[in-house]
Formats: sequence, structure tokens, C-alpha cells
Amino acid sequence: MKSRGTVMSRRTAFAATVSDWKSLKAGDRVEIVKHAQLLAAGEVEEVSASGNVLWLVPGAAPEPQLFLKSDGVQVRRS
Repeated sequence: MKSRGTVMSRRTAFAATVSDWKSLKAGDRVEIVKHAQLLAAGEVEEVSASGNVLWLVPGAAPEPQLFLKSDGVQVRRS
């Protein structure tokens, strides 16, 4: 029997942090998190070829937001 901590629910597994931003596609729904605080949520507009820059279209804001991997933010699918 597996311990409670090792079994991930489908929601938790799907919401796991995306380490390779190049795997994200336009239209993917994601959340941007830093220090366990939700900064933004919305749809991916574009990811740079290097996978270090992500443009996000938040639900409420008309303008895309820019996020840099080097700023220490994490992306997780929502």
C-alpha cells in the first residue's frame, strides 16, 4: 500500500509545475506562481524559442503579460 503522500490525484498531477516552458502551446490554461503565491492566471499567448519567456493573456486584463523564467516564477497547468 502506498502512503498518502506519494499518491497524487489527477488534479494535482495535471497541475504539476511545468519545467520545460517550450512544451506549452498557445491557448494552454496556466497559472503563474512565485513563492507559493498566485500572480496570474490565463491563456498562453506565446513562448519564446528558448523557452525562457512566456506571454500570458490574463482573463481580466486586455494586455498580455510577460514572465521570465529567470525571475523565479513557476508555471503550472490549470
